[in-house]
Amino acid sequence: MRRTALISVTGLLCCLLFATGAQAKKLNSADFPLRVHLFTHNDHSHYRSGMLDYAEGEGRANLYENGDPKAFDYSYRCGDRLMNSIGYETYMARWKKQDRSLEILLPVMGKPDSAETCEIKVDMKPGMAYYRHNGMVSEQPSEIRKQWMVKHQYDPEHGLNEPVPVKGPAPAEEQK
Repeated sequence: MRRTALISVTGLLCCLLFATGAQAKKLNSADFPLRVHLFTHNDHSHYRSGMLDYAEGEGRANLYENGDPKAFDYSYRCGDRLMNSIGYETYMARWKKQDRSLEILLPVMGKPDSAETCEIKVDMKPGMAYYRHNGMVSEQPSEIRKQWMVKHQYDPEHGLNEPVPVKGPAPAEEQK
């Protein structure tokens, strides 16, 4: 009797393990070569039976692609809320439809090796980049932002995720 129960429980656990593994989406960070910095967003959460069903909203962000900063406005509808980037942190991303939608990786809180994806619809701002100055999000030509990135050795696509301070006072247009 005990042996039958043990075999049944073991079989049930194996079934649950394989079912969970089959449902889990294998995500490889190498498949997400781009980086996205979310500056602002607003959202509205939708609940069903007291649980978050989905969130939708819009905002402003920069895409880092081939070493160039590119401003875009976006809208989204995802299974989880988005969070603005803190400091210079970025989300991993890839094009879903070139210049129309990006898929970004959202880390799962409490699960260090887990991530969900969220598709965001983008409206690219050719030749422009966003930056934060005195708490406000402003625009500047991408070339000026690129010069700032080079000067401060900031390249999130290649693991340079924190700008290097430059000695002396920085002009206002060079601040984050």
